[in-house]
Amino acid sequence: MAYQLQEINRRIQKDPVEFLAECDESYAQRVSLAADRILSNLERSPIVLLSGPSGSGKTTTAMKIAEELRRRGVNSHAVAMDNYFLTQDPKTAPRTPEGAIDYESPLCLDMELLDRHFAALARGEEILIPKFEFARQMRNDSMGLPLRLEKNEIAIFEGIHALNDDIAGRHPQAAKLYISARSNINEGSVLRFKGTWMRLTRRAVRDYSFRGTEVARTLDMWANVRRGEKLYISPFKSKADIIFDSSLPYEVPVMKHYALPILQSVPEDNERRGELLDLVKAFDHFQAIDPALVARDSLLREFIGGGSYQYH
Repeated sequence: MAYQLQEINRRIQKDPVEFLAECDESYAQRVSLAADRILSNLERSPIVLLSGPSGSGKTTTAMKIAEELRRRGVNSHAVAMDNYFLTQDPKTAPRTPEGAIDYESPLCLDMELLDRHFAALARGEEILIPKFEFARQMRNDSMGLPLRLEKNEIAIFEGIHALNDDIAGRHPQAAKLYISARSNINEGSVLRFKGTWMRLTRRAVRDYSFRGTEVARTLDMWANVRRGEKLYISPFKSKADIIFDSSLPYEVPVMKHYALPILQSVPEDNERRGELLDLVKAFDHFQAIDPALVARDSLLREFIGGGSYQYH
């Protein structure tokens, strides 16, 4: 699917408030369809596995699906699989071809613990969801949260490796979703903004604003992130019951306010300068939208802040 640049700019000029509302409603309809599929599978399994690459909006989408299920009378819990990261031993940690620790590898996850927890939840037993402290790069099980599923309750586990064979393959009854910002933006037949640029922009803005990561560092990591997607994430998306497009037609016009200043600050000697300049120029084609118009429960708030959801 592709959006048309001319239509986006026309809608911004005509009535940006109505445009944002329609885009959010379209996203809400996708959430509703996902909830339909999950409910149809509830008798087989109370577990939902939601996967997708970095910057796809997995966390907000999991929360919104849980909200929709609760509105329908089914209590639901969104669980971040990032908390199942293992504390890495530098001697045994997986490595990239360049020799750095490969944090995109599924070997960084405690697959055995996830397997035991899924089985325990399906039996109605209580588990203790661990807590991974990213600041210290270690798991702290003493900060874990208990979870038990009563009859007709659902747990949505979201993470980049949720559909990996070592997870989904062991629990084939679970409902499976794959999410990504999949839509390009074209001007006629000319590509103006890639879906992968949407995800890069989301991550760059979020990392800069909330994780203290300079955009040059995000760009340096992006090559390995994309490598990890091709090796560890995309090969499993065919296992999904639903493929969910998390792109929003209004996000590039909103992101102009946040992304351009930090992207333009990257030093000229950065080795990814060429791609960066292409991305910066791409924003010129879009009319800007005031971020204040973005709803507090918008998926975009996961990346720009000021939203109504709590992100950990």
